[in-house]
Amino acid sequence: MVEFVGIAEIRDMLGGVSWARAGVIASRRDFPPPYQVLKMGQIWRRTDVERWIREHRPDLAE
Repeated sequence: MVEFVGIAEIRDMLGGVSWARAGVIASRRDFPPPYQVLKMGQIWRRTDVERWIREHRPDLAE
């Protein structure tokens, strides 16, 4: 089963950074592209975000 996350979950996965900081990180060129853009916002595959965190923020990897 594929799990999806939005910016709120990404914020938590990044250790509780601010909403603005989470948005900046999600806009980086090296951040995974969103799986889909909905009216409520963008969503990403959880596994893509977890991989990015392991590679770019290993201190936060679970």
